[in-house]
Amino acid sequence: MPKKSHLLALFVAALAPLAASAAESTAPLKTLKPFASEKELAALFDRWAEEQKRRRDELRAAQGAKSMSAPASLAAAPAAAEADSVTNVQHAGVDEGGIVKLHGDYLVVLRRGRLFTLSLTNNKPISVSDAFGSNVDPGGAWYDEMLISGDTIAVIGYSYSRGGTEIGLFRISPAGELAYKATYHLRSNDYYSSRNYASRLIGSKLVFYSPLYLNPWGGSPYNALPAMRQWGKGDFRRIAPATRIYRSDEPLDPSQGLALHTVSVCDLAKAELDCESTSVLGPAGRVFYVSPESVFVWNVKSAVFRIPLDGSAPSSLKVAGSPIDQFSFLEDRDGFLNVLVRGGGRGEAMWSSEARAGDRSLLRVHLSRFSDGRDAAPAESYQPLPGVQGWNLQNRFVGNYLLYGAQALYVVRTADGSSFGLPLKHRVDRLEALGNDAVVIGSAGRDLHFTSLRLAPYPVKAGQYVQENAAQGETRSHGFFYSERDGLLGLPIIGGGQRALRHQLRNASASILYLKNSSLNFSPIGTLDAAPANTNDGCRASCVDWYGNSRPLFIRGRVFALMGYELVEGRVERGRISEVGRVNFAPGAAPIGRFAPPAVSTVAP
Repeated sequence: MPKKSHLLALFVAALAPLAASAAESTAPLKTLKPFASEKELAALFDRWAEEQKRRRDELRAAQGAKSMSAPASLAAAPAAAEADSVTNVQHAGVDEGGIVKLHGDYLVVLRRGRLFTLSLTNNKPISVSDAFGSNVDPGGAWYDEMLISGDTIAVIGYSYSRGGTEIGLFRISPAGELAYKATYHLRSNDYYSSRNYASRLIGSKLVFYSPLYLNPWGGSPYNALPAMRQWGKGDFRRIAPATRIYRSDEPLDPSQGLALHTVSVCDLAKAELDCESTSVLGPAGRVFYVSPESVFVWNVKSAVFRIPLDGSAPSSLKVAGSPIDQFSFLEDRDGFLNVLVRGGGRGEAMWSSEARAGDRSLLRVHLSRFSDGRDAAPAESYQPLPGVQGWNLQNRFVGNYLLYGAQALYVVRTADGSSFGLPLKHRVDRLEALGNDAVVIGSAGRDLHFTSLRLAPYPVKAGQYVQENAAQGETRSHGFFYSERDGLLGLPIIGGGQRALRHQLRNASASILYLKNSSLNFSPIGTLDAAPANTNDGCRASCVDWYGNSRPLFIRGRVFALMGYELVEGRVERGRISEVGRVNFAPGAAPIGRFAPPAVSTVAP
């Protein structure tokens, strides 16, 4: 009889092929093909130019030699430690560019074209710096996002005057002092969205999606190919050779709009920034979503590209409809891509996510269905969903559930497509996760409502709280934060009847509201309030808060409120929060007040 060790070895050997198969089960059937050489890419550009010349000559003949300009749609845009995270992100481990980050015992704040560091132990502002180099003209630039890797701070901006994404690198010392290192410039067109963020950080790898619109007959198309340069040190250099530019076998018509959908990965761990790009040539338009493994890009002709972050070949799938924003996506642990799609959607560029659109479906397709662009998601992959009325549709995946709504709320179990309608007494203005459950936040009249949802085994309303005469002070996803450890959630608020979408651009929120979550029942513990703002800050760049300016922060048992140029600390005792200190770090302002010592600021159980 074989020994147990021999049987175990045979059993493990038998399972090995199955384990390998499971590990590779999300691999695409086929991948997109790259251009074989620079010569092949140049031949395509030459053919497009010849075709356009022929069309132009025919039109001139038909119209009496009237000149024809390139389609407006093709014109290039004017030449973007986990446990201590203070950012409300879509995926654990995938940090998103934001206006405030934690680095050791220091908060780093990006506001109105400047960087600030604030000590959480010395209880005072430490350092301030322009968010751009002394040799960089900030005119026409917007410095909106920041990420930190090691002792390197990356400030992400978009320059309308220079036409590209700027990456400003700064060093933060152990004492919290800031020092400028360098600025790099990536070619890109405008990435701005009212809901999405331009940058992600996975480990030390900085990830960007950039649409690069091609106009083959309006100057050299090579001037639109992915490239980067260090500011003040020479010209652009290509970072996507022809062999890393992919396309499907489908015909492409430049007269209908074309883009190089480009994912750039830059390593912040290197002494000098080094970036590499992968591009997919396809129709213009986009919504993009970053999972821990890939970037998914949805174009206007209803194809979705899957661009792996490891530099391997992209794949594609024909699909129907359009997502609303990045929260319409979830790459789940079972290897499925889940997407809420709607007919007539326009993607997420600028304010497009806020528009009304058509019927909705849940697309659930296994990643192994992706191929070389000629295959389509099967009809059975689409689950029709109940319709909802109204603008500003919100959607989000929480665990195995999709939540969406505007005037009404629906919850869908992704595994079987079961949908549940939950009547509410308020709008759906925000959807957020509370661990494995969720909260719906929205206005009704002049009041702000919070409704908690227990999602498993089936969705039900669990609790409700109403803050009278209040509205959201921030619409950005980062404006909300939940500390599962402390059972506390925070949200910026303003007076009832005001519109957060407009208010957050130029004014800090009036207060941060804090609620205690006890088994999905909310109890208010109070607010931390802003003082009258000092608006004479000598702003030189980014003088509108596109990404908001107010954040609740939970840091190692301490509770803070960032509101404009103020950082306020609160202490929670006997179920109520009270202010114990504040610092005003506005440029030119003397620090006001002090924080409480960390040891006495605790969160009540």
